[in-house]
Amino acid sequence: MKKSVDILGLPVISITEGRELGMSKTLLIDAPNRVVAAITIEDEDWYRGVKLIPYDNVIAVGEDAVTINNSENILTLDAAGDFETLLDDNIRVIGTKAITRTGVIQGTITEIFIGDDGNIEKCEITTPEGSTSEVTADQVSIFGKEVTVISPEGDAGKKSDAAVAPAAPAVTAPVVEEAAAEPVAEVAAPAVEEPAAPVAEVPAEEPVEEAPVEEPVPAEEPPAEPELPVVEEAPVEVPAEEPAAPAEEPAAAEPAEDKSTDRVNEDRHRRFLLGKKATRTIKMDNGVVIVEAGADITEEVLQKAKLGNKFIELSMSAQ
Repeated sequence: MKKSVDILGLPVISITEGRELGMSKTLLIDAPNRVVAAITIEDEDWYRGVKLIPYDNVIAVGEDAVTINNSENILTLDAAGDFETLLDDNIRVIGTKAITRTGVIQGTITEIFIGDDGNIEKCEITTPEGSTSEVTADQVSIFGKEVTVISPEGDAGKKSDAAVAPAAPAVTAPVVEEAAAEPVAEVAAPAVEEPAAPVAEVPAEEPVEEAPVEEPVPAEEPPAEPELPVVEEAPVEVPAEEPAAPAEEPAAAEPAEDKSTDRVNEDRHRRFLLGKKATRTIKMDNGVVIVEAGADITEEVLQKAKLGNKFIELSMSAQ
C-alpha cells in the first residue's frame, strides 16, 4: 500500500527502452469506483498539454521510480478520450473537508492510501488541532470535489445484513424437521405390510429384530428431497461475475506517441539552447552546479541538465 506522496514526483521509466519519460505529477481519481485511474506526467514537452499513464499500464511503483513497459503507454490529451470526464471532474480527494452524514466536520483529508491494484484503501483525516485518524474506503459514502462524506456506521450496516442472511437457513431448519416427522409415520405403515415374509422366516427367534426393521427409518431420504431446492438457490447468487478483464483491452489498444517525433523535438530543443546563456545558476538536487549564471550553454551543460532532470528548468532560464 502506497501513500500519494510516495508516488508523486517520481521519475517514470520505460523498462524496454531504458528511458526516463518524465515525472509523475498528479493522480487522476475515478471517484465512483474509488480507484486511481491514471497518473499524469510532466516531460520536456509539458507545454504541449496533459499526458497521462493509465494505472493499468503501471508495472510497479517503487521507492525511486514508476516503471512502465514503454513510451507507447503514455497517452496525450487527444488520445485520452476515456479519461476526459475524469479530467473535467478533477477530483483530488486530498484537501477536501471530511464530514459525517449527520453534518459533523471531522477535519480535512490530508492523505490517501493506494493498493497495488490502484484501489483507494483508506484516507487520513487531520483535525484543526493537528491530530490525525484514518477511515477505510468502506466508511466513505462519497468522494466529492470539495467534500468527502463519511459513514462510520457503514461496517455496522454490513454486519446487520449478514445477520439477516443466516435467518433464512434458520427458517428452513424447522421445515426439515417437520418433513422428517411426517415420513416416519409413512415408513411405519409399510413396515407393517412387509413383515409378512420376514416374520415367516424368523417369527419367534428375536422379536427384538423389529427394532432393526425400524432402522430404515433413519434413511430419511424423503426429507433429503426438500433440501434440493435449497441447493438450487445457492447457484442463483453466484452469477454475480463481472467481466473486468475486457476493460483492460481498450487501454492496451490505445494509440501511442511516435518515437521519431520525440527525437526530433529533443534535437530541436538542443539546437535552440546551444550557444545561449543561462540567466541564473542551475544546480542538481545534490548541489552540483550544472551551469553558472551568464555562462554559455554547451553540449556538456545539456548532458548534465538531462541527467539531473533540470532540462525544463534550463530551458526556462536560457537567453
